[in-house]
Amino acid sequence: MLEAVRRPKIRDLVAEQLTAYIAAQGLRPGDRLPTEQELATRFGVSRLSLREATKALEFLGIVEAKPGRGLSVGRADLARMTGYLGFHPALQDAAPQELIGTRVVIETGVLPYVLATLQRDPAVADSLVDINDRMRRARTLSDRIDLDIAFHRRLVEASGLAPLLTFSDLLATFFRQFRESVRKADWKAGVQSHQRVIDALRAGKLGIAREELQRHIESHAQRISASRVTR
Repeated sequence: MLEAVRRPKIRDLVAEQLTAYIAAQGLRPGDRLPTEQELATRFGVSRLSLREATKALEFLGIVEAKPGRGLSVGRADLARMTGYLGFHPALQDAAPQELIGTRVVIETGVLPYVLATLQRDPAVADSLVDINDRMRRARTLSDRIDLDIAFHRRLVEASGLAPLLTFSDLLATFFRQFRESVRKADWKAGVQSHQRVIDALRAGKLGIAREELQRHIESHAQRISASRVTR
């Protein structure tokens, strides 16, 4: 049975066109944009549709609208974007292997940058050890999860790649989706795995750190498969 094709809203199309215009013009935060009327004419839409699009972009910090100044390019509010990203249907419905693969790509991908940071500032490794030690002493599942998220977030943060830090907040979505797997995790083994990653980075052994981190993240897949077999 054929389903009706969903038509995108004009507001969304205009928002896409406006962000494409900003990128194509190489505009930076603070740069002025054409007036609402000029943009509406350029995109062939009403000023109402244009205003709806700019309001949506303003919420995310991509566009700023100030009385008397008109429209300008804003600074994207990555924290706000991430907060909504975590509840996006595409993530909520993502297959377990897709989420696991995403984490592997992001977290192992930043390790060369983390290693460079550790070589300049050994205190970064100390901060990872501190989080891991607190995770070792944690007694409740909630505390363990919070500290596990903190460890992996700190690892991405140590890369110095600020935009990627927002994507590390997918961890919150990951742990919501993998609640059963997290509950059944061998936390002692997890802490030991964290420590092996730290030790490998301290020793400058990037390949070993990558292999260990990938194994650590992919352990969720094994528990999920095992739980499905026992059902």
